Amino acid sequence: MAFTTIPVLDLSEALSEITKPAFLKELRHALLTVGFLYIKGTGIEQDLYDRVCEEGIRFFGLPDEEKLSIEMKNEPSFLGYSRLGNEITAQRADWREQLDLSTPHPVRNPSDPLYHNLLAPNQWPSPQSLPDFRPAFEEYIRQMSAVSTLFTSLIAESLDLPPTAFTRFFDADQQHKLKIVKYPDTGSGVGQGVGPHKDSMLTSYLLQASPHKGLQAQNTKGEWIDCPPIRGTLVVAIGQGLEALTGGVCASTTHRVLSPAAGAGARYSIPFFRG
Repeated sequence: MAFTTIPVLDLSEALSEITKPAFLKELRHALLTVGFLYIKGTGIEQDLYDRVCEEGIRFFGLPDEEKLSIEMKNEPSFLGYSRLGNEITAQRADWREQLDLSTPHPVRNPSDPLYHNLLAPNQWPSPQSLPDFRPAFEEYIRQMSAVSTLFTSLIAESLDLPPTAFTRFFDADQQHKLKIVKYPDTGSGVGQGVGPHKDSMLTSYLLQASPHKGLQAQNTKGEWIDCPPIRGTLVVAIGQGLEALTGGVCASTTHRVLSPAAGAGARYSIPFFRG
């Protein structure tokens, strides 16, 4: 049966031997029948969620010249700022601008393999303009790395696998990525924030940073199901990486983001991608 709502799971229940079996059962159902879910009770304080949302929104208020000084094309790492409409999904331009960050890595050695270009330091906005931006996001990335590691082990357990079943697919200093995204109000209420797609990573964890609707997941009937913001939660999307590792048992769900309704103002989101 096609899903019509997105389940909400309490991650804190996985930390108690009393409630963990029921949690794993709910997780298994979400993985096998939906591919999308909310999680609450992550252990991340609401204050940190609020700070990264506030700092992320402030970033887009910087003058264009400041944002362009850390443009993605300046570095071979694919980290940095992307202009409005710079990416294409499903053959249409996505009406969004964004900043890509990752877990910290040192400057590469010239003798390193070429692919180490991807493992590079972040391009940060000026601390003179946004003094609290970098500390907030470094702490959030650190905590999200831990949350996603725990959740990956719980995925394995829900599938009757050892909790370490997926560990060998990650490096000890695994790079995880994060985006800070602004979807402008186009004034028309129509348009593509992000076109229909599936995430390529193992899992992604979306913090909806403003109260706007727009995120939708597609069920097996082709219907688009709203995933409205719920304070204190993350929206977890199963990626194509997990679908491949499980031989299709965990299916990656197609999703999209609509541009905000006319007059609603910009929508903001902060997705974290594991692996």
